[in-house]
Amino acid sequence: MMPRTTLAFDGSAIDSSAYRDVTRLADHAPGWLDGAVSAWSTYGLMVFAVLMVVAWWRARRASATAAVAALAVPVVVVAAYALNDVLKMLVREDRPCQSLHVATLEACPAPGDWSFPSNHAAIAAAAAMALLFVSRRLGVLAVVAACAMAASRVWVGAHYPHDAAAGLLVGAVVGALLMLAVHRWPAALARRLAATRLRFLLEV
Repeated sequence: MMPRTTLAFDGSAIDSSAYRDVTRLADHAPGWLDGAVSAWSTYGLMVFAVLMVVAWWRARRASATAAVAALAVPVVVVAAYALNDVLKMLVREDRPCQSLHVATLEACPAPGDWSFPSNHAAIAAAAAMALLFVSRRLGVLAVVAACAMAASRVWVGAHYPHDAAAGLLVGAVVGALLMLAVHRWPAALARRLAATRLRFLLEV
């Protein structure tokens, strides 16, 4: 077991039993399943990027205000990631692989790579929530993908369940609040963007 980082928070008392159950299940799962979950955990965020592009491409054919909402999605995701990273630095929770004697699918990060909340889950949830404001169909698909992303981070051993759940909450709240703000002034934002060199982003 890797030594704990000085002044770090040990989250194992919260839900280590659930974490052990999941990693034990992963240890006994078929290789193809572990491989699929690991691949999703590592590369799945690219799916959300594709969904954002699709949402923007469709929205610009509808109206300038719809295009503005779609363009706001990646901005919302960056904001959620930034806030989540601040929370990581404040809480300073050790990774479960640094606190518990368990075999994990993903290599254990170095001490100082904090666990709470999960960045992957926060990014996925922020994208999903924001996409719901642009396209119900794409948003629902993204919500399912976000839940799968959060679960995969526990499956590969990178996070406790409470890390993943907190990441989903942070991303969803930031996504909802910022997209509500965007929807309060869609026409004004569209006019401002139309007056810049980025106006081509609003045009078909």
